[in-house]
Amino acid sequence: MHIAIVGAGPTGLFTAIALARHGHEVTAIDRDPGPDGDGSWNRRGVMQFHHPHGFRLQVVDALVAEMPEVWDGLITAGAQPSTLPDQPGQPGRVVGLRCRRLVFERVLRSAAEAQPGVTLRTGHVDDVCCERERAVGVRVDGHQVDADLVVDASGHADQLTRTFRGPVEGGDCGIAYVSRQYQLLPGAENGPMNAPFGMVTTYPGYHAIVFIHDNRTFSTLIARASTNRQLAALRFQEVFEAASRAIPSLAAWTEPDRSRPITAVLPGGRLHNTYRGQLNNAGQVAANGLIFVGDAVCTTNPSVGRGVATSLMQAQRLVHLLDEHGRDFTSCSLEFDHWCAENIKPWFADHVYWDAELIRRWSGHDVDLTRPLPADLIMAATEVDPAMLEVVGPYIAMLALPASLAAVEPRAREIYASGWRPPVPEGPTRDELAELVTAVIRSRSA
Repeated sequence: MHIAIVGAGPTGLFTAIALARHGHEVTAIDRDPGPDGDGSWNRRGVMQFHHPHGFRLQVVDALVAEMPEVWDGLITAGAQPSTLPDQPGQPGRVVGLRCRRLVFERVLRSAAEAQPGVTLRTGHVDDVCCERERAVGVRVDGHQVDADLVVDASGHADQLTRTFRGPVEGGDCGIAYVSRQYQLLPGAENGPMNAPFGMVTTYPGYHAIVFIHDNRTFSTLIARASTNRQLAALRFQEVFEAASRAIPSLAAWTEPDRSRPITAVLPGGRLHNTYRGQLNNAGQVAANGLIFVGDAVCTTNPSVGRGVATSLMQAQRLVHLLDEHGRDFTSCSLEFDHWCAENIKPWFADHVYWDAELIRRWSGHDVDLTRPLPADLIMAATEVDPAMLEVVGPYIAMLALPASLAAVEPRAREIYASGWRPPVPEGPTRDELAELVTAVIRSRSA
């Protein structure tokens, strides 16, 4: 059958290739024409395109299962498998991919362009065409593109099909960020790392993160409460550079004899946790033949890299459900909605609670032992009791759902009740960082 996919980001491209390999004719439509001839790509309307991304094991597994040559193409393009440390007699296993989204999408788009049965079309999708409550195609720049099935992979800001579904759950998670990309100088080695994808430093009031990418590139990121107006000035280059020099984990990576910046400072705006299923306000499939996937279903705060992972998990499941249900799109939508509610929505709910509790602590409150402990505090407690990693490790890898942490939450609670708190790393406090920002702003104005 012919399938129209709205959106040609990672989810839309992956879904298009996979569906074509399962025997369908696919047209993927996006207003962005793709990379320029010199390889540069602004990716219109995708704010996060040049911000750091972490590609988890679920992304690797999806690529290897459905299109292994894309995985090979990414490695050829300079992407690096992210691995756990070697164990005696056993090399570190792959747990993800270090890669800029620019490179990831460029390789994936090339595969889609070469895939028989896939047509990439540039244009703006005006609306979904329906007849007798059934989707029959989409209108692109005023012209109808007929389809047996329409797949909406256009993202969380989707305006196109908003009226088809019930209200979105969640919203602004209260966190904003800025980032910048760098390249290591010839002969320079990586800076300090405490995670397979780079370096995470958590301060009482903000995060400082380093993401390693392809071809000796990396990004640094500073995340803050979106209500903190003083730290909003980190978007200015002089301020960001001063903060990077003051935060030891960032300074070690960005010192002039190690790396050079290759982008401007990139404001990231506010982050969102959202979830919206397949059904309308009446709990029914609003339009037979219209299915939503990827960010159109779920978005999470990208700080721990669950976005593309949950999107490709959805895409894989949808492709196989279409194999099972054929043209019975209503049954497919209902089963897909149920699967997402069980396997995707828990990650959304996890982030909603985690972020709310983090913002509460960033505002100066202590750990609240009258409430369930959020995941980040349970993970931190493994520093005291490493035996908890038997449960926490699969959760971190997204191999076990957040509910699995209930098995060790009482032990974590004991640790915090004893008075232990995660050690504060060396570097400026939030207030000291705010003072630094203010000083730089005053010097700029003088």
